[in-house]
Amino acid sequence: MRTDTKRARLLVGTVGALTAAVLGLSASPAAASGTYSGRAYVYGGGAFADDWNDEGIVSTGTNRTSNATCLWQKILWADGKLAAAGIDGDFGTNTYNATAAWQDSWNLSVDGSAGRQTWTEAGKWLRDIDGNGAVDTYIGLSRSFTLSRDSDGRYHFPDGGGSGRIAGYNYNTC
Repeated sequence: MRTDTKRARLLVGTVGALTAAVLGLSASPAAASGTYSGRAYVYGGGAFADDWNDEGIVSTGTNRTSNATCLWQKILWADGKLAAAGIDGDFGTNTYNATAAWQDSWNLSVDGSAGRQTWTEAGKWLRDIDGNGAVDTYIGLSRSFTLSRDSDGRYHFPDGGGSGRIAGYNYNTC
């Protein structure tokens, strides 16, 4: 094989490897599907009155099975729209119907999915019960439940068995 052909192949191989390395370094982590903030979890950062105004969509078609859906189901349960047995992290028919009923009861546009308007309304019922300046409770119409934010702003909530869950869009551990 001629030397100039070997050099050309080496050059092409080197350029290809460098291009792949640069692209690999510049790639950002995948954002959660249907999120307005681009974060992979339900996030809070400022005054809790607006904590949930940029959350992602959970619906039968977007983030259907996720811990964010599980948190949404806890809200529906707290407001008397979903039975405790329905808290499973899967946005199925029962969750769709409960969400539509919840939206109707708050005079929102009824589409059966929890998007920006729906999360924002739910966020109005976050409270700092213990007075430490951080959200610790969702006040529902029928019952309330505790929750917390970690130092990264990610919301944690208890599941039915007493274990804590992080409300993320990319996984379901409920």
